Amino acid sequence: MIALLGKVGSTLVTGLVGAAAWDGVKKAADSGAVREGAVAAVAVGLKGKRHLEAGAERVRLTTGDIVAEARERVGEQAPPPGSDVGHGHDH
Repeated sequence: MIALLGKVGSTLVTGLVGAAAWDGVKKAADSGAVREGAVAAVAVGLKGKRHLEAGAERVRLTTGDIVAEARERVGEQAPPPGSDVGHGHDH
């Protein structure tokens, strides 16, 4: 009987803690704190994405310059930027 009362008490405490936690989540959602946090996280992600894209573009341009200079050194004429020379298939 004492073991049963211990289990009932434990279940009751777990339920009360869960209900309190749920009320806290509802209050936070109603106050806009959750939305504000989500907006801030997405804003940081967008800034990071822009930074990575800018870095990738710098790498692409630098690589193009290096390839063009290497072709020039071996006497090859570099194709003009944006040309389809050597593309290999039709669109």
